[in-house]
Amino acid sequence: MENYSAGLIERSNQLYDELVEKEIIPEIERESPEVLSTKELAKVVGKLEDTVDELTTTIESSKDVSERKQLRSARKMPKQLLKQFKDFVARKQKYEQAMATFGTRNSYSKTDRDATFMRMKDDYMKNGQLKAGYNVQIASEGQHALAYDVFPNPTDTRTFIPFLNTIENHFFTLPKYIVADAGYGSEENYEDVFENRTATPLITYNMYRKEKTKRAQKNKFNTANWKYDEETDSFTCPNNQQLTFRHLSHKTDRNGFSREFKVYECESCTGCPFRSECTKAKEGNHRKLLLNVKWEQQKEKIRTLLSDEKTGEIYGRRKIDVEPVFGFLKANLGFTRLSVRGQERVQNEMGFALMAVNLRKLTARNAT
Repeated sequence: MENYSAGLIERSNQLYDELVEKEIIPEIERESPEVLSTKELAKVVGKLEDTVDELTTTIESSKDVSERKQLRSARKMPKQLLKQFKDFVARKQKYEQAMATFGTRNSYSKTDRDATFMRMKDDYMKNGQLKAGYNVQIASEGQHALAYDVFPNPTDTRTFIPFLNTIENHFFTLPKYIVADAGYGSEENYEDVFENRTATPLITYNMYRKEKTKRAQKNKFNTANWKYDEETDSFTCPNNQQLTFRHLSHKTDRNGFSREFKVYECESCTGCPFRSECTKAKEGNHRKLLLNVKWEQQKEKIRTLLSDEKTGEIYGRRKIDVEPVFGFLKANLGFTRLSVRGQERVQNEMGFALMAVNLRKLTARNAT
């Protein structure tokens, strides 16, 4: 969609400049020299219609055959461009409506505009097909669903904070420990819980298990294993070259969250026997290391929490608590597909389904 929109912007600017240059229409007042807005495109259409109508009137009133022929020839280009600019207006409106529907997403379904195309776990065709769906989040205790919400974005990372807000606003006060898997581990999420909530996150991050393996700990090209000198604020690479601190870098993701990195650069990678294994930087460029200090501190806190006997045991119960709720929902109730469209209706249907899960478990427990 963005590529098509960019193409429209480029083409409409080009044709507008041509119209003004050839004095077919007068120059219009623009908000930006880079993009013609829908309103401005409509103004161009109006100017072209005036030009075409004026030429048509002159043609009809002229009795000179030669003059009429010249006027028809002069009308040809404005008439063609009028049709094209009308098309630009229609397309521009379509793209604007689509972008408004997208919001922060990268896709939506035409049959359910609240749904987003996602890769489903139950991919029976095994070909990675995308299907319109929702991301269901559940908070559980003792294999009972205590809170839930549905989101149109496919990544768990981005649903974490909104779901905690849903729990606090509509269900209950957050417990002392918030337990979740690595799909929820991110700097933004850790920051939210540590700084904004009266709770402790027991949430792993993507590389948590890999970092604990002997292979990772013995890998000399893993920057986590490089010697750090606090006094000189530098790292030493496998070739005994120093990577010294150069500057700070800030990166902001598409959701507006900003991260700060310390950038270190090697003094010289020239002639290094480990170059091909250590870096993909082009010849002439040196190895760089980006260190997110806050992220490293957060990970250290998580490692400490999960290595503690008490909190480690609490985290270990995650799989046998929340996963059975989804398993019961799919296997026992056969609830594998939504029967309604629209986020509000989907939310209601999920509420009834999870209520059924809780009632069946409660009934089974009371029966014993």
